[in-house]
Amino acid sequence: MGPPRHRTSPGSAPTPSFGRRRGAPDHTTLGQRLHRFLAPLPKPNPPIDPALLKHEQERAEARQNRLADRITVFSGSMLFVYIHIIWFGCWIGFGVESYPYGLLTMIVSLEAIFLSTFVMISQNRADAKRQVIANEQWSTVQEEDQQNKELLDLSRQILELTKEARAPAGRDDVRNP
Repeated sequence: MGPPRHRTSPGSAPTPSFGRRRGAPDHTTLGQRLHRFLAPLPKPNPPIDPALLKHEQERAEARQNRLADRITVFSGSMLFVYIHIIWFGCWIGFGVESYPYGLLTMIVSLEAIFLSTFVMISQNRADAKRQVIANEQWSTVQEEDQQNKELLDLSRQILELTKEARAPAGRDDVRNP
C-alpha cells in the first residue's frame, strides 16, 4: 500500500493534495483551466552568462528577431498542435471542401515551408548562443593559462630563492656532509 492520496484531519473531509477540498467549487474560469491545460509549464531559468545576456540584448534590438523568436516559441508549443487539430477537424468536419482537400493541402504545405524556415532561424540562434558561450569560455581559458604561467614563474622564483637560501646554510652545517 502506498502513501495516502488525501490529507485528513479529525472531523474533516479528505483534502486532495493540490489544496482544494473535494466537492468544493473550482472558481477558475473555463479559459483559465484551458490555458493551464494547453500552456506549457515554465522551465526553471538556468544561470545566465553575462556574455549571453549581452548577446540576447543585442539580438532583441531588431524587431524581426523578436518576431521570429515569438513565432518559433509558439510553433514549438502544444497549443500550436491543438489549434491545428481543431482547425483540421473543423475543415474536414464542416466540409469546407471535398475529399482530396487541395486547398487545405496547399495551406499546410505553405505553412510547412515557413515553419521549416523558422526552425532554421531557431537553430541559427542556438548556434549563435553556443558560439558566444564558447568565445567566453575560450577567453576564460586564456586568462587561466596566463595566470598558470605567472604562478609557475613565481614557483620557480621561490624554488631558486629557497635553493639560494639553503646553499650557504648547507656548507656551514656540520650534520650535512
